[in-house]
Amino acid sequence: MSSIDVAHRAVRQAADSPWADRMARLGFCARGVVYGIVGVIALQVAWTGGQGDEASKEGALREIAERPMSGLLLTTLAAGLAGYALWRASEAAWGKRDESDERTRTFKRVASATKAVIYAGLLVSTVRFIRGGPAEASSTETEESWTASALELPAGRWLVSAVALVVMASAAHIAHRGLSQKFDTRLDTSEMGPVTGRAIDVLGTVGLAAKGGVFGLLGYLLLRAALDYDPDEASGLDGTLKVIASQPYGRAMLTTVAVGLVAYGLYSFAEARYRQL
Repeated sequence: MSSIDVAHRAVRQAADSPWADRMARLGFCARGVVYGIVGVIALQVAWTGGQGDEASKEGALREIAERPMSGLLLTTLAAGLAGYALWRASEAAWGKRDESDERTRTFKRVASATKAVIYAGLLVSTVRFIRGGPAEASSTETEESWTASALELPAGRWLVSAVALVVMASAAHIAHRGLSQKFDTRLDTSEMGPVTGRAIDVLGTVGLAAKGGVFGLLGYLLLRAALDYDPDEASGLDGTLKVIASQPYGRAMLTTVAVGLVAYGLYSFAEARYRQL
């Protein structure tokens, strides 16, 4: 057996170890904390204007950094994000063993790789806050900067449009999974009581629908930026939520979305307990 095969087997065994399982579950908890705080900030934006509040993942980290014992909290969060990113990376590398259809397996591996990259980036931001680094630009400013850079590339408009369509398709998939309650297939429902099962169904349905709606709008704004060749139209999560707030009946709409994001955060804790890994 070659040294590459030995290394491959060692990494695979590490990914299947009880510690990997625990780290993945801690990662779901970390995701729950982040989305829960984003939802609370979105409520503040809806009802108080939220001047200076950023309803994004980076804004959630900033909220934690300003609290007592922030170092311990951020370190625990970083451990969870690292576990989640590594778990998703292992899924991307080897695929899901319970998925027999090759096309579906490939799609899920790509999705897992994307999530691994996203949460690895959030991990880097968390470590920066732990080290007391300077605050980064807002998510909206970062999105505009990336979009502007991408539009300057050859065929940049097509590239940004393709990314926007992928985001919108993923958002539709997330919302459909929530509204159809297909997320139940990933949970060990045998350990749930009837009340717990119903509560998790509500949290998953509302939370995934809200997340899908928000990211669908984010993708639409990115597509519009590409079609109009105007990076200022692109928005991060914070900017997308504030676009909702600026619409007629924006306060009610954003309140509904904010409650949905909090529900998604709570559902993430349920996944940490009942998810089949």
